[in-house]
Amino acid sequence: MENQNVVAPESTINLAITVDVANSSNNLEMDGGARISAWVDSMRASSPKHHKSTPSLVEDQASWMGQHPSALDMFEYIIDDSKGKQIAMFLDYDGTLSPIVKDPDRAFLSDKMRATVRKLATSFPTAIVSGRSIDKLYEFVGLDELYYAGSHGMDIRGPREAGSKYKKGSEAVLTQPAIEFLPMIDEVYKELVERTKSTPGAKVENNKFCLSVHFRCVEEEKWKELVEQVGSVIKEYPTLLLKQGRKVLEIRPTIEWNKGRALEFLLESLGFANCSDVFPVYIGDDKTDEDAFKVMAFLQRLGNGCPSEGKPVYKE
Repeated sequence: MENQNVVAPESTINLAITVDVANSSNNLEMDGGARISAWVDSMRASSPKHHKSTPSLVEDQASWMGQHPSALDMFEYIIDDSKGKQIAMFLDYDGTLSPIVKDPDRAFLSDKMRATVRKLATSFPTAIVSGRSIDKLYEFVGLDELYYAGSHGMDIRGPREAGSKYKKGSEAVLTQPAIEFLPMIDEVYKELVERTKSTPGAKVENNKFCLSVHFRCVEEEKWKELVEQVGSVIKEYPTLLLKQGRKVLEIRPTIEWNKGRALEFLLESLGFANCSDVFPVYIGDDKTDEDAFKVMAFLQRLGNGCPSEGKPVYKE
C-alpha cells in the first residue's frame, strides 16, 4: 500500500492506517448541474490515474509528507506502547487486503495475504470491516476464525470456528441495525441495474444492507451520465444516502451506523469496553474508513490514549 497513515498521540497510541484519498464522501445532492459537476470533479480527484505528478500535486504531497513522518521511523515506539496490552486488529478489504481491480468480483485474496491474516487471528482478535456483503467477504477470505463486519458494519457476525478463543457466545449474527431496509435496498438495486445498463462498464453490487455502483471500468466522459442516472433513482428514496468512495458510489440507509460504530460495537462485543489495556489497530484505504478513525476520540475517553485533534499523525 502507499500513503499509509498511522495515528499516534504524544504519550500512548492506538494505530490507524489509511491511504490518503480526496475528501469526497459528502452526501450527493442532485439539485443543479453545478453539484453534479462538483461530484464528477471529486470522482476524478479520487481516481488513481489523477494522482500522477503535476507541479502543484508534487508540492502538496511534499508538504503533506513533511507534516506526517514515517510510521516505520516510529515502529519501536509503537511496539513499546503496545506491550502489556491486548491488540485487536480491524482490517478493510478492498485496497487493503486485496488490490483494487477492474472487476470487483475478482478482488481475490492472495494465498500469502490469507496466511498472514490467519496468523494474525491466532494471536489477536481480528475483524474485517468492509462495504462488501458478508457472504462476498467470506467467499474471498474463507477464514472461520474472524469477525466479519459487512455492509459498512451494518451486518456483523462472529467467528464460525467453534474453538476460536476470541468467540463470545454461540450467536453467529451479532447485529444487523438496518434490517428493516432490506426490501428497499432490493428494490433500489433492481432500479439501478435497469437505469445504469446503458452506461458501459458500470456495475451495481448488492451488498445486502447497502449498494455499490462501481465506475472503475466506466470511461471518464460517461461519469456525469452515471451520476445523473444514480441520482435520479436515489432522489425518490429520502431515507437513503449516496456517498462516494474509491472508484465507487455507495448507497446506504440514513441510520447512525458506519464503520466507526461497527468498531465500537466489536470492541464492546470482545469485552474491551471500558478497558485501558486494549491496543486497537485499524487499517484501511478509503474515506469510509475515516469513520473508524474518528472513533479513536471515543476510545480516548476510555483512557486508551487515542489521538484527538491536533496530535501528530504518522504515515508509512
